[in-house]
Amino acid sequence: MSSSAGFVPLQILFSPAARHEPDSELGGPCHLCTASCCRYFALQLDKPRTKQDHDHIRWYLMHEGIVVWVQDGDWYLEVRTACRHLLPDNRCGIYDDRPQICRDYGLPGADPCEYFTDDLEYDVLFENDAEFVAWLEAKKAKRKKAAPKKAPAG
Repeated sequence: MSSSAGFVPLQILFSPAARHEPDSELGGPCHLCTASCCRYFALQLDKPRTKQDHDHIRWYLMHEGIVVWVQDGDWYLEVRTACRHLLPDNRCGIYDDRPQICRDYGLPGADPCEYFTDDLEYDVLFENDAEFVAWLEAKKAKRKKAAPKKAPAG
C-alpha cells in the first residue's frame, strides 16, 4: 500500500468544479448556515381593526425580543428566542427527532430558506411600542387630512 493512500491534492478540493453551490430548489443548506430560522419564530396575527387590537400590539412590543411586522398585508408577531435544542455549533441537538415544521422549512413549495434571502423586506416593521404608536399617529393624521371638510353651518 502506498503512503499516499487517501491523499487528495488541495487544488482539487478547492477548485471551482469541486464546489457545490447550494440550490434553493433542493432546500436549505443547514450545514453552511448560522441557524437563523432556529433563533426566532413568527405567528400570524389578525389585522388590527379596533383600539383594543392596537393596544394589544403595543403591549406585545413592550416586551424584549418581540417585533411585529407586516408583509404583503399580513401581520406577524415575531418572538426572537433561540430554540433550546440549538447547539453552539449551530447544529440541531434533536435532528433525528425534530418537529415536522423544522423538517419542512426551506423545502421546495414551503417558506424559502433564509440562507437564500439576502434582505428580508417588510411593508412595515415595528421593533418597539414607540415606533408603533408613531405609525398609528401618522396614519391618523393622514386620514384626518384626507377626510372631506364639513361646510360651515349657516
